[in-house]
Amino acid sequence: MTSLDLTADPVSLTAALVDVPSVSGTEQVLADLVEQSLTALPHLTVERQGNNVVARTHLGRERRILLAGHLDTVPVADNLPSRRDGDRLYGCGTSDMKSGDAVLLHLAATLAAPAYDLTFVLYDNEEVEADRNGLKRLVDTRRDLLAADLAILMEPTSGQVEGGCQGTLRVRLALFGRRAHSARGWLGENAIHAAAPLLTTLGRYDARSVEIDGCTYREGLNAVSIGGGVAGNVIPDECTVTVNFRFAPDRSEAQALQHVREVLSPYDVELVDSAPGALPGLAAPAAAAFVAAVSPGGATAKYGWTDVARFAALGIPAVNYGPGDPNLAHTREESVEVALISASEQALRAYLS
Repeated sequence: MTSLDLTADPVSLTAALVDVPSVSGTEQVLADLVEQSLTALPHLTVERQGNNVVARTHLGRERRILLAGHLDTVPVADNLPSRRDGDRLYGCGTSDMKSGDAVLLHLAATLAAPAYDLTFVLYDNEEVEADRNGLKRLVDTRRDLLAADLAILMEPTSGQVEGGCQGTLRVRLALFGRRAHSARGWLGENAIHAAAPLLTTLGRYDARSVEIDGCTYREGLNAVSIGGGVAGNVIPDECTVTVNFRFAPDRSEAQALQHVREVLSPYDVELVDSAPGALPGLAAPAAAAFVAAVSPGGATAKYGWTDVARFAALGIPAVNYGPGDPNLAHTREESVEVALISASEQALRAYLS
Protein backbone atom coordinates (compact mmCIF):
# COMPACT_ATOMS: atom_id res chain seq x y z
CA MET A 1 0.00 0.00 0.00
CA THR A 2 1.39 3.40 -0.99
CA SER A 3 -1.29 5.70 0.44
CA LEU A 4 -4.39 5.90 2.61
CA ASP A 5 -7.65 7.42 1.41
CA LEU A 6 -8.89 9.16 4.54
CA THR A 7 -12.06 10.26 2.77
CA ALA A 8 -13.12 6.64 2.24
CA ASP A 9 -15.91 5.39 4.47
CA PRO A 10 -14.57 4.50 7.94
CA VAL A 11 -15.30 0.79 7.48
CA SER A 12 -13.11 0.58 4.37
CA LEU A 13 -10.50 2.73 6.08
CA THR A 14 -10.50 0.37 9.06
CA ALA A 15 -9.76 -2.55 6.76
CA ALA A 16 -6.96 -0.60 5.09
CA LEU A 17 -5.36 0.22 8.45
CA VAL A 18 -5.68 -3.36 9.68
CA ASP A 19 -3.98 -4.64 6.54
CA VAL A 20 -0.83 -2.67 7.44
CA PRO A 21 0.73 -4.75 10.26
CA SER A 22 1.87 -2.57 13.16
CA VAL A 23 2.77 -4.75 16.12
CA SER A 24 4.28 -2.65 18.91
CA GLY A 25 7.71 -1.46 17.81
CA THR A 26 6.99 -1.87 14.09
CA GLU A 27 4.64 1.07 13.52
CA GLN A 28 6.87 3.05 11.13
CA VAL A 29 5.21 1.99 7.87
CA LEU A 30 1.76 2.83 9.19
CA ALA A 31 2.97 6.06 10.79
CA ASP A 32 4.52 7.07 7.45
CA LEU A 33 1.20 6.48 5.66
CA VAL A 34 -0.73 8.40 8.31
CA GLU A 35 1.69 11.33 8.23
CA GLN A 36 1.65 11.45 4.42
CA SER A 37 -2.15 11.41 4.30
CA LEU A 38 -2.61 14.07 6.98
CA THR A 39 0.08 16.34 5.55
CA ALA A 40 -1.87 16.47 2.28
CA LEU A 41 -4.79 18.16 4.06
CA PRO A 42 -4.48 21.97 3.84
CA HIS A 43 -6.54 22.69 6.97
CA LEU A 44 -4.14 20.79 9.26
CA THR A 45 -0.61 21.32 10.51
CA VAL A 46 1.22 18.05 11.13
CA GLU A 47 4.14 17.25 13.42
CA ARG A 48 6.01 13.96 13.68
CA GLN A 49 7.94 12.69 16.69
CA GLY A 50 9.33 9.23 16.10
CA ASN A 51 6.25 7.22 15.17
CA ASN A 52 3.89 9.69 16.83
CA VAL A 53 1.87 11.86 14.45
CA VAL A 54 -0.01 14.94 15.67
CA ALA A 55 -2.30 17.00 13.41
CA ARG A 56 -4.05 20.20 14.49
CA THR A 57 -6.44 22.83 13.23
CA HIS A 58 -5.84 26.52 13.98
CA LEU A 59 -9.24 28.11 13.51
CA GLY A 60 -9.29 30.37 16.56
CA ARG A 61 -12.17 28.50 18.18
CA GLU A 62 -12.93 29.05 21.87
CA ARG A 63 -12.35 25.41 22.80
CA ARG A 64 -10.11 22.60 21.57
CA ILE A 65 -11.03 18.90 21.47
CA LEU A 66 -8.34 16.23 21.22
CA LEU A 67 -8.94 12.79 19.72
CA ALA A 68 -6.27 10.15 20.27
CA GLY A 69 -5.59 6.59 19.20
CA HIS A 70 -2.63 4.24 19.24
CA LEU A 71 -1.25 2.78 16.03
CA ASP A 72 0.15 -0.44 17.45
CA THR A 73 -1.43 -3.83 17.99
CA VAL A 74 -0.59 -6.93 19.95
CA PRO A 75 1.22 -9.70 18.00
CA VAL A 76 -0.73 -11.10 15.06
CA ALA A 77 -2.51 -14.41 15.71
CA ASP A 78 -2.98 -15.69 12.16
CA ASN A 79 -5.70 -13.05 11.77
CA LEU A 80 -4.40 -10.91 8.91
CA PRO A 81 -5.36 -9.71 6.38
CA SER A 82 -8.74 -8.38 7.43
CA ARG A 83 -11.90 -10.09 6.22
CA ARG A 84 -15.53 -9.06 6.13
CA ASP A 85 -18.16 -11.57 7.25
CA GLY A 86 -21.68 -10.20 7.33
CA ASP A 87 -21.93 -7.32 9.77
CA ARG A 88 -18.46 -7.84 11.24
CA LEU A 89 -14.92 -7.00 10.14
CA TYR A 90 -12.30 -9.45 11.42
CA GLY A 91 -8.57 -9.01 11.91
CA CYS A 92 -5.81 -8.05 14.32
CA GLY A 93 -6.50 -4.54 15.59
CA THR A 94 -10.06 -4.25 14.30
CA SER A 95 -11.35 -3.56 17.81
CA ASP A 96 -8.16 -2.41 19.53
CA MET A 97 -8.08 0.05 18.02
CA LYS A 98 -7.83 0.60 14.30
CA SER A 99 -11.58 1.06 13.93
CA GLY A 100 -11.23 3.98 16.35
CA ASP A 101 -8.20 5.24 14.43
CA ALA A 102 -10.20 5.07 11.19
CA VAL A 103 -13.00 7.17 12.66
CA LEU A 104 -10.45 9.69 13.95
CA LEU A 105 -8.61 9.93 10.62
CA HIS A 106 -11.80 10.16 8.58
CA LEU A 107 -12.98 13.06 10.74
CA ALA A 108 -9.57 14.73 10.42
CA ALA A 109 -9.92 14.64 6.65
CA THR A 110 -13.57 15.60 6.30
CA LEU A 111 -14.24 18.10 9.12
CA ALA A 112 -12.69 21.21 7.60
CA ALA A 113 -14.82 23.69 9.60
CA PRO A 114 -15.67 22.12 12.98
CA ALA A 115 -17.22 23.95 15.92
CA TYR A 116 -14.02 23.41 17.92
CA ASP A 117 -10.35 23.49 17.14
CA LEU A 118 -9.25 19.88 16.86
CA THR A 119 -6.11 17.93 17.69
CA PHE A 120 -5.60 14.41 16.32
CA VAL A 121 -2.95 12.27 18.01
CA LEU A 122 -1.78 8.91 16.61
CA TYR A 123 0.90 7.32 18.78
CA ASP A 124 2.99 4.19 19.07
CA ASN A 125 3.78 1.49 21.64
CA GLU A 126 0.63 1.56 23.76
CA GLU A 127 0.44 -2.22 24.08
CA VAL A 128 3.85 -2.59 25.75
CA GLU A 129 5.68 -1.27 28.81
CA ALA A 130 4.99 2.32 29.82
CA ASP A 131 8.52 3.58 29.16
CA ARG A 132 8.01 2.98 25.41
CA ASN A 133 4.55 4.55 25.25
CA GLY A 134 4.38 7.24 22.57
CA LEU A 135 1.82 9.34 24.40
CA LYS A 136 4.08 9.33 27.46
CA ARG A 137 6.89 10.69 25.29
CA LEU A 138 4.64 13.49 24.10
CA VAL A 139 3.65 14.28 27.69
CA ASP A 140 7.32 14.38 28.67
CA THR A 141 8.69 16.36 25.72
CA ARG A 142 5.87 18.09 23.78
CA ARG A 143 3.12 18.74 26.27
CA ASP A 144 2.15 21.82 24.26
CA LEU A 145 0.80 19.58 21.50
CA LEU A 146 -1.68 18.01 23.93
CA ALA A 147 -3.38 21.18 25.19
CA ALA A 148 -7.16 20.67 25.06
CA ASP A 149 -10.44 21.23 26.89
CA LEU A 150 -11.41 17.57 26.43
CA ALA A 151 -9.56 14.45 25.31
CA ILE A 152 -11.42 11.57 23.64
CA LEU A 153 -9.42 8.35 23.59
CA MET A 154 -10.73 6.03 20.88
CA GLU A 155 -10.27 2.88 22.95
CA PRO A 156 -12.78 0.05 22.34
CA THR A 157 -15.97 0.72 24.32
CA SER A 158 -18.63 -0.74 21.98
CA GLY A 159 -19.79 2.77 21.21
CA GLN A 160 -20.45 3.73 24.84
CA VAL A 161 -18.78 6.53 26.78
CA GLU A 162 -16.59 5.12 29.54
CA GLY A 163 -15.32 7.57 32.14
CA GLY A 164 -11.89 7.57 33.72
CA CYS A 165 -10.08 4.31 34.34
CA GLN A 166 -8.95 2.03 37.12
CA GLY A 167 -5.49 2.26 38.57
CA THR A 168 -3.29 -0.81 38.59
CA LEU A 169 -0.37 -2.11 40.58
CA ARG A 170 1.55 -5.37 40.80
CA VAL A 171 3.33 -6.69 43.85
CA ARG A 172 5.56 -9.72 44.33
CA LEU A 173 5.61 -11.87 47.44
CA ALA A 174 8.38 -14.35 48.22
CA LEU A 175 7.81 -17.39 50.42
CA PHE A 176 10.65 -19.55 51.70
CA GLY A 177 11.11 -23.10 52.92
CA ARG A 178 13.89 -25.68 53.16
CA ARG A 179 15.07 -28.00 50.42
CA ALA A 180 14.93 -31.75 50.77
CA HIS A 181 14.73 -34.81 48.56
CA SER A 182 11.09 -35.33 47.62
CA ALA A 183 11.37 -38.96 48.76
CA ARG A 184 12.01 -37.59 52.25
CA GLY A 185 9.75 -34.57 52.08
CA TRP A 186 9.28 -34.47 55.85
CA LEU A 187 12.87 -33.29 56.15
CA GLY A 188 12.10 -30.09 54.24
CA GLU A 189 9.62 -27.24 54.25
CA ASN A 190 7.66 -26.79 51.02
CA ALA A 191 7.63 -23.13 49.98
CA ILE A 192 4.86 -23.72 47.43
CA HIS A 193 2.63 -25.20 50.11
CA ALA A 194 3.40 -22.13 52.23
CA ALA A 195 1.59 -20.04 49.63
CA ALA A 196 -1.73 -21.73 50.41
CA PRO A 197 -2.85 -19.27 53.13
CA LEU A 198 -1.97 -16.35 50.85
CA LEU A 199 -4.02 -17.80 47.99
CA THR A 200 -6.91 -18.44 50.38
CA THR A 201 -6.82 -14.79 51.46
CA LEU A 202 -6.94 -13.68 47.83
CA GLY A 203 -9.76 -16.10 47.04
CA ARG A 204 -11.85 -14.71 49.88
CA TYR A 205 -11.11 -11.06 49.14
CA ASP A 206 -14.27 -8.95 49.16
CA ALA A 207 -13.82 -6.53 46.27
CA ARG A 208 -15.03 -2.98 46.87
CA SER A 209 -17.41 -1.20 44.49
CA VAL A 210 -17.58 2.58 44.51
CA GLU A 211 -19.68 5.03 42.50
CA ILE A 212 -17.98 8.16 41.16
CA ASP A 213 -19.80 10.65 38.89
CA GLY A 214 -22.45 8.00 38.27
CA CYS A 215 -19.85 5.39 37.23
CA THR A 216 -19.47 2.25 39.32
CA TYR A 217 -15.93 0.91 39.64
CA ARG A 218 -15.40 -2.60 40.99
CA GLU A 219 -11.96 -3.37 42.33
CA GLY A 220 -10.11 -6.67 42.04
CA LEU A 221 -7.18 -8.27 43.86
CA ASN A 222 -5.88 -11.40 42.13
CA ALA A 223 -2.87 -13.66 41.91
CA VAL A 224 -1.66 -13.47 38.31
CA SER A 225 1.40 -15.71 38.45
CA ILE A 226 3.10 -18.19 40.76
CA GLY A 227 6.48 -19.83 40.43
CA GLY A 228 8.70 -22.17 42.38
CA GLY A 229 10.65 -25.39 42.30
CA VAL A 230 13.97 -26.35 40.76
CA ALA A 231 13.56 -30.04 39.93
CA GLY A 232 11.00 -32.82 39.99
CA ASN A 233 12.64 -34.53 42.96
CA VAL A 234 13.36 -31.51 45.17
CA ILE A 235 11.12 -29.96 47.81
CA PRO A 236 11.09 -26.27 46.77
CA ASP A 237 12.65 -23.79 49.16
CA GLU A 238 11.32 -20.68 47.41
CA CYS A 239 8.05 -19.64 45.81
CA THR A 240 7.03 -16.28 44.36
CA VAL A 241 3.49 -15.05 43.86
CA THR A 242 2.65 -11.97 41.80
CA VAL A 243 -0.56 -10.16 42.70
CA ASN A 244 -2.38 -7.52 40.65
CA PHE A 245 -4.66 -4.91 42.25
CA ARG A 246 -7.06 -3.01 40.01
CA PHE A 247 -8.26 -0.11 42.11
CA ALA A 248 -10.93 2.55 41.79
CA PRO A 249 -9.69 6.02 40.84
CA ASP A 250 -10.65 7.49 44.21
CA ARG A 251 -7.54 5.79 45.62
CA SER A 252 -4.04 7.13 45.02
CA GLU A 253 -1.24 4.72 44.18
CA ALA A 254 0.10 5.09 47.73
CA GLN A 255 -3.32 4.36 49.23
CA ALA A 256 -3.75 1.35 46.97
CA LEU A 257 -0.37 -0.07 47.97
CA GLN A 258 -1.13 0.47 51.65
CA HIS A 259 -4.42 -1.38 51.22
CA VAL A 260 -2.65 -4.32 49.59
CA ARG A 261 -0.09 -4.43 52.39
CA GLU A 262 -2.88 -4.48 54.98
CA VAL A 263 -4.84 -7.22 53.22
CA LEU A 264 -1.76 -9.41 52.68
CA SER A 265 -0.18 -8.86 56.09
CA PRO A 266 2.01 -10.41 57.50
CA TYR A 267 3.61 -11.21 54.13
CA ASP A 268 6.34 -8.90 52.85
CA VAL A 269 5.16 -7.12 49.72
CA GLU A 270 7.51 -5.83 47.00
CA LEU A 271 6.07 -3.27 44.57
CA VAL A 272 6.81 -4.23 40.96
CA ASP A 273 5.00 -1.46 39.09
CA SER A 274 1.98 0.80 39.34
CA ALA A 275 -0.03 3.35 37.40
CA PRO A 276 -2.63 5.78 38.76
CA GLY A 277 -6.28 5.67 37.87
CA ALA A 278 -8.20 8.58 36.40
CA LEU A 279 -11.34 10.10 37.86
CA PRO A 280 -14.21 10.29 35.34
CA GLY A 281 -14.22 14.08 35.33
CA LEU A 282 -17.69 13.99 33.78
CA ALA A 283 -18.77 17.11 35.64
CA ALA A 284 -16.40 19.20 33.53
CA PRO A 285 -18.49 21.20 31.03
CA ALA A 286 -16.78 19.81 27.92
CA ALA A 287 -17.09 16.21 29.15
CA ALA A 288 -20.72 16.65 30.22
CA ALA A 289 -21.59 18.11 26.83
CA PHE A 290 -19.90 15.20 25.07
CA VAL A 291 -21.75 12.57 27.11
CA ALA A 292 -25.07 14.34 26.52
CA ALA A 293 -24.40 14.48 22.78
CA VAL A 294 -23.25 10.93 22.09
CA SER A 295 -24.53 8.85 25.02
CA PRO A 296 -27.84 10.17 26.38
CA GLY A 297 -28.05 7.19 28.73
CA GLY A 298 -24.93 8.39 30.51
CA ALA A 299 -21.44 7.00 30.91
CA THR A 300 -20.15 3.85 32.57
CA ALA A 301 -16.88 3.06 34.33
CA LYS A 302 -13.81 1.95 32.39
CA TYR A 303 -12.51 -1.36 33.67
CA GLY A 304 -8.80 -1.58 33.11
CA TRP A 305 -6.14 1.09 32.69
CA THR A 306 -5.99 3.38 29.66
CA ASP A 307 -4.08 6.46 28.61
CA VAL A 308 -6.92 8.70 29.80
CA ALA A 309 -4.90 8.65 33.03
CA ARG A 310 -2.13 10.59 31.28
CA PHE A 311 -4.57 13.30 30.23
CA ALA A 312 -6.15 13.39 33.69
CA ALA A 313 -2.69 13.94 35.19
CA LEU A 314 -2.39 17.01 32.93
CA GLY A 315 -5.71 18.33 34.23
CA ILE A 316 -7.51 17.57 30.96
CA PRO A 317 -10.96 15.90 31.25
CA ALA A 318 -10.77 12.67 29.27
CA VAL A 319 -13.13 9.88 28.25
CA ASN A 320 -12.88 6.56 26.44
CA TYR A 321 -15.10 6.24 23.38
CA GLY A 322 -14.67 3.98 20.38
CA PRO A 323 -16.46 1.43 18.19
CA GLY A 324 -14.34 -1.60 19.11
CA ASP A 325 -15.44 -4.39 21.44
CA PRO A 326 -13.13 -4.59 24.49
CA ASN A 327 -14.11 -8.22 25.07
CA LEU A 328 -12.63 -9.18 21.69
CA ALA A 329 -9.44 -7.15 21.94
CA HIS A 330 -6.22 -9.20 21.75
CA THR A 331 -8.05 -12.38 20.75
CA ARG A 332 -7.55 -14.59 17.71
CA GLU A 333 -11.20 -13.89 16.84
CA GLU A 334 -10.84 -10.10 17.16
CA SER A 335 -13.52 -8.27 15.19
CA VAL A 336 -15.65 -5.15 15.19
CA GLU A 337 -19.30 -4.59 14.39
CA VAL A 338 -19.46 -2.59 11.17
CA ALA A 339 -22.53 -0.66 12.29
CA LEU A 340 -20.70 0.62 15.38
CA ILE A 341 -17.92 2.08 13.24
CA SER A 342 -20.46 4.09 11.27
CA ALA A 343 -22.47 5.04 14.36
CA SER A 344 -19.39 6.27 16.23
CA GLU A 345 -18.30 8.37 13.26
CA GLN A 346 -21.75 9.91 12.91
CA ALA A 347 -22.05 10.67 16.63
CA LEU A 348 -18.64 12.31 16.77
CA ARG A 349 -19.29 14.26 13.58
CA ALA A 350 -22.53 15.65 15.02
CA TYR A 351 -20.82 16.62 18.28
CA LEU A 352 -17.78 18.22 16.66
CA SER A 353 -19.87 20.09 14.11
